[in-house]
Amino acid sequence: MPPKKKPGKGKKAADTPEPDHAGDEQEKTPVNTSASLFSAVSEVERKVVKPPNQLDLTEEELSTEILTVLKSANPQAPKSIVRYDFNEQCFKPEAMVDQFTIHYRTDGWLLHKESEEGKQQIEAKKKEEAAIEDFKAAISKATEADEQEAKQYRNQFNFTERAAQTYNQGTRDRMAATEPPTVLTYSGSTTQWDIYDAYMKDQAAQQLQNESRSMRTRAGSDKKKAGDGGDDASKQKEKGKDIMHTEEMSAAAKITERVLNQNTNEDITQDFKYWNDQADKFRENEGTLLPLWKFVNDKTKKRNVTSICWNPEYPDMFAVGFGSFDFTKQGRGMICCYSLKNPSFPEFMLYTESGVMCLDFHPQQSSLLACGLYDGTVQVYDIRNKVRTPIFQSTARTGKHTDPVWQIFWEEADLNKWMQFYSISSDGRVTLWTLTKAELLYEDIMELQPHAQALASVEADSAQFSRLESGCCFDFNRLSDHLFIVGTEEGVIHKCSKSYNSQYLENYTEHGMSVYAVKWNPFLSTVFLSASADWQVKVWDHNHSKSLYSFDLNAPVADIAWAPYSSTVFAAISSDGKVLVYDLKMNRNQPICEQKISKKPRLTKVCFNPHSPVLLVGDERGCVTSLKLSPNLRKALDTEESKDNKAQADNMKQIVEIALKQQ
Repeated sequence: MPPKKKPGKGKKAADTPEPDHAGDEQEKTPVNTSASLFSAVSEVERKVVKPPNQLDLTEEELSTEILTVLKSANPQAPKSIVRYDFNEQCFKPEAMVDQFTIHYRTDGWLLHKESEEGKQQIEAKKKEEAAIEDFKAAISKATEADEQEAKQYRNQFNFTERAAQTYNQGTRDRMAATEPPTVLTYSGSTTQWDIYDAYMKDQAAQQLQNESRSMRTRAGSDKKKAGDGGDDASKQKEKGKDIMHTEEMSAAAKITERVLNQNTNEDITQDFKYWNDQADKFRENEGTLLPLWKFVNDKTKKRNVTSICWNPEYPDMFAVGFGSFDFTKQGRGMICCYSLKNPSFPEFMLYTESGVMCLDFHPQQSSLLACGLYDGTVQVYDIRNKVRTPIFQSTARTGKHTDPVWQIFWEEADLNKWMQFYSISSDGRVTLWTLTKAELLYEDIMELQPHAQALASVEADSAQFSRLESGCCFDFNRLSDHLFIVGTEEGVIHKCSKSYNSQYLENYTEHGMSVYAVKWNPFLSTVFLSASADWQVKVWDHNHSKSLYSFDLNAPVADIAWAPYSSTVFAAISSDGKVLVYDLKMNRNQPICEQKISKKPRLTKVCFNPHSPVLLVGDERGCVTSLKLSPNLRKALDTEESKDNKAQADNMKQIVEIALKQQ
């Protein structure tokens, strides 16, 4: 391109405008200085600024099209996932892997004005603006009205100076002046126990006020009934009746009753504390049981003892559940709480709509008592309440069992969790119940599938059985809280876990009839005990499908219990009225004590006292008999080994090793 010529001095930088078509006279325009400045700037050399590391590409490279492909496969997805197949007992690669990935995502805040939500916002904005305009108009009108009202007109014919319009304070006599009130600075501190004591005093004062008010109203009503001619003797009589029904009189009567029972049964009280069978010195591997008190009353004579449970806080208190194991003799149930200090009458009694089948006290909150009924209901009572109604109760809407509940087990409370307990029923469900503030929630942690289905292959899903196994009993491992065993009416014992609720970890099939009780050893967490209607009591190691020891009692075994002071001692009761105590350390073939407690009524439940050498045995006639163990039956209790859990576990391990070598 040829270079542009710069305009010189004195020359025109622009041409003159053309003449108008209307024939006006042509006029010459003066020199335009701004146009000359623009042309001078445009001739400055222009340069493109590039970064030093920019690539220099040719025209061919710039015109080349690069194909970009968006694939559905996720390059970051793992390619070597394997899962364990329980049916084939091996790990298998997972074919289906989640390929979902997000390339770009943005959350917008704009709305289309024709959309429904956009129209709503526009309408709301218009209403808001209209309201603001109305408010401003109302304020302006109010201010104008105030200004008009506040305008004053001075009387021009009655003018006074401003200095004469001041207000003079009224005079006051000095004798009428008073001293100012004294001001004090008060400070103090308070604590949680001070607040608690203040609330307790206030509650006691309110109770006293309510009692006095009720006494006044009662006296007034009695006065109206008797008329004005009542004598002083009747008033004294009514006053005496009120005194007899106070809490102080009730506490005094309870203490008096215990003192009278202690004096009446003084010989039994002395035996409970000091009796030791001297004949045990001449018998090495034999012992006896001394009958102590019998806990029975007229209201429970026709009911079966279905459950016995000791209170974890008070070692002398235990609860007894009454119902019926015969489905043709069902009626109302009862719960009686007895104390060893008063065997003549229970501390309190509760009535239920159906027979009570199981009981359990909470290990930390000793006042909470959970029970399972024959109709499938589970209830929770607070025995501190004077009103004997359950604080929680399951219904058909909240997962109530459809068959009798045979056992209940409290889970140890966690500070971060609600209180929970488990239940097992003949409907084949092992259920977890949670106590919330408002209701009782449930969750089925296991459904007892039949044994044949549990061992089936992958094709078992197409051949489901029409019913579940009937659970009779269960027990949770003290060391591994996720592990528990279940006894069924079919005679099979299942080892289960909370983590795998779809199948069993192990099956133990040596029993031929219903399993009535299963108990983990309190010292060695791998050993458990089972009792069945096939007359057998078996000792198991949960790592082996065959039993370690088996004992034949020649009668159906109703219940079993491990001793709390020894890992090798356990008790069993049979339906023919016998109590048998075994010590595997002394004799692994025969019981060291076999004693007949009752002739006619069959025994139903047995339970050790966790603190004293006392055994409780219940029968089918509503009687609970307490028995004291002789020295040969509680040797471990008199030694330091009973306090050493490791030594007790080692004793049981030796017995297990001997049994495994003999198999």
